[in-house]
Amino acid sequence: MPAGSPLGVRFWLITLAAAVGIAGTAALGRWQLDRAAQKQALAAAIEARGRQAPLDAAALHRALIAAPEQLVHRPVALQGRWLPQHTVYLDNRQMQGRPGFFVLTPLQLGGPEPAVVLVQRGWIARNFQDRTALAPVQTPAGQVMVAGRLAPSPARLYEMASGADPVPAASPIRQNLDLAAFRRETGLPLLALSVVQTGADSEGLQRQWPRIDAGVGKHHGYAFQWFGLSALMAVLYVWFQIFRRFHSPHQSA
Repeated sequence: MPAGSPLGVRFWLITLAAAVGIAGTAALGRWQLDRAAQKQALAAAIEARGRQAPLDAAALHRALIAAPEQLVHRPVALQGRWLPQHTVYLDNRQMQGRPGFFVLTPLQLGGPEPAVVLVQRGWIARNFQDRTALAPVQTPAGQVMVAGRLAPSPARLYEMASGADPVPAASPIRQNLDLAAFRRETGLPLLALSVVQTGADSEGLQRQWPRIDAGVGKHHGYAFQWFGLSALMAVLYVWFQIFRRFHSPHQSA
């Protein structure tokens, strides 16, 4: 373009589009950084809860009344007896990349107030020849001590349509379990939270639970992508609309 000639409508439209694109992608990058900061705060809160003293049954009752939302990931040390007749095996659960079952058994807590907590006891491998064949799990009778951490209901998986790969109605194998529905089904006074049992492998169960990840790195990665796209648009705009336009070889000649 000759020096001093007016800039056309096309130039200003491209400038407006570039400004909107650069501002929008930069804003998305900042939003991802804000999300990362929130997840970092959540991870710090989880770690702080994990360092607190374990709750016993009586303290757990009081805490559930006072501030139940602050209990997830708190350690517990509960005494009670297993109710093996209500044991459930959640299918298609993985541990260290291997498919199998999560074994869940209600624990009748001791103390003046009758209560039952559902314990995610551990994992067993799947029998690939017979899906309904379950590996033996030892469930001690009498009073036991269970150490673990409080958790919501087990995560739900996609449930296949009825009739696909059926399991007998009497089988304890399930795809998902909802605490409220299980409370109605069994009539047990189940607490609103479950317990993930920790400690060494025992009773035929493995307990290499995955580390709790707040997902901070994912948001940092997304932020890098958005900021990179913003910078790329700025560089392309400067090169094609300013440098090439006003400092082309024809202009120098």
